[in-house]
Amino acid sequence: MAAEIQPKPLTRKPILLQRVEGSQEVVNMAVIVPKEEGVISVSEDRTVRVWLKRDSGQYWPSIYHVMPSPCSCMSFNPETRRLSIGLDNGTISEFLLSEDYNKMTPVKNYQAHQSRVTMILFVLELEWVLSTGQDKQFAWHCSESGQRLGGYRTSAVASGLQFDVETRHVFIGDHSGQVTILKLEQENCTLVTTFRGHTGGVTALCWDPVRRVLFSGSSDHSVIMWDIGGRKGTAIELQGHSDRVQALSYAQHTRQLISCGGDGGIVIWNMDVERQETPEWLDSDSCQKCDQPFFWNFKQMWDSKKIGLRQHHCRKCGKAVCGKCSSKRSSIPLMGFEFEVRVCDSCHEAITDEERAPTATFHDSKHNIVHVHFDATRGWLLTSGTDKVIKLWDMTPVVS
Repeated sequence: MAAEIQPKPLTRKPILLQRVEGSQEVVNMAVIVPKEEGVISVSEDRTVRVWLKRDSGQYWPSIYHVMPSPCSCMSFNPETRRLSIGLDNGTISEFLLSEDYNKMTPVKNYQAHQSRVTMILFVLELEWVLSTGQDKQFAWHCSESGQRLGGYRTSAVASGLQFDVETRHVFIGDHSGQVTILKLEQENCTLVTTFRGHTGGVTALCWDPVRRVLFSGSSDHSVIMWDIGGRKGTAIELQGHSDRVQALSYAQHTRQLISCGGDGGIVIWNMDVERQETPEWLDSDSCQKCDQPFFWNFKQMWDSKKIGLRQHHCRKCGKAVCGKCSSKRSSIPLMGFEFEVRVCDSCHEAITDEERAPTATFHDSKHNIVHVHFDATRGWLLTSGTDKVIKLWDMTPVVS
């Protein structure tokens, strides 16, 4: 009797809509123009380009503007069509785009930093321009007068910047792995608190103002979800990349987090599940399962005439265990471990198949992503990479 062939379940994947090529260097940042078949990009080759879709189906520049210095970052406000561009020389240049996106008019320059601008945010409600630079300075300016309102020195070069309009809290992630929270007033700021949970530098931040949750991506390959609104200090770790996390975006309507990394991976996390905080790793001089001494425990080694063992930790219970007592591996998606990790034997037996059910989907963009932008109205995702290419994806199969 012939074996019955079971059809494989259909995996919903992002659909590649378009490749936008033509930049001579890395595209550091790009955004989808809302309600238009267009993209705005800034590149290391000093160019600002507005790409519009032509009748041929291809994207061609309607604006090609060369800046005096490499363009490191940008912020675009669709309501006012105000484009703020951060430069390698520390300047922020502001332009106004025409309604047909065929012309950009210079508005003003801000001498914001002493070196490369790393992040910019334009806050329309307050008429503020927030920025960070490689000079380890956070600054904010009045966009009407161009006047500098204040600044704050960060512990390291900042690479993540988010702002909550309601509370006027600014979140700054830096290369030391720290997230700093400041309360901004018109001309001064106060330090609220700092978070440290990454073992590598913070590379990206994303803020959900509805649930009041902050996401931080890091060079340590992980994403941490910080519960700001709950005031519990809860930090939930998400492990789904094999390289540094480069960019984050959040789909509020479906409560899905999009993380992209140097591994080319696009990971879609379901955040509408009750996730569990990872336990702290416990300290012990001997295995907390079999009581065998670890290799630094000379007294117990001598008393028991046994060779010391290497210490490991169970990712589910946090206990210090030896290799023999943690010989199994398991995924623990509700704890953020989508890949198999070390667990002690008793925890491995206790984890059910339902608990191993994935809470994330994984997709290969086939380029090293440096920045993403998500257009929730159309379900489109833009990724720009070190390969100088911009890709547009239809995410509705996976973010819906």
